Amino acid sequence: MKITLRWILYLLVVVLFILHNDFWFWGTSKIVLGLPVGLLYHILFCFAASVLMFSIVKFMWREK
Repeated sequence: MKITLRWILYLLVVVLFILHNDFWFWGTSKIVLGLPVGLLYHILFCFAASVLMFSIVKFMWREK
């Protein structure tokens, strides 16, 4: 079975969808880099989602 970049990007979308709800940080009041750990997690999550969406547009957009 040949795994293409398209299927890897699809898989990464599913992984980010699953990781979006960070239930493991709900009860944590720990401060990391001056921010609550849940907020820092979502900042990093948004960065990862932005990189993934850029990759999807760059590699999967149809050319005319």
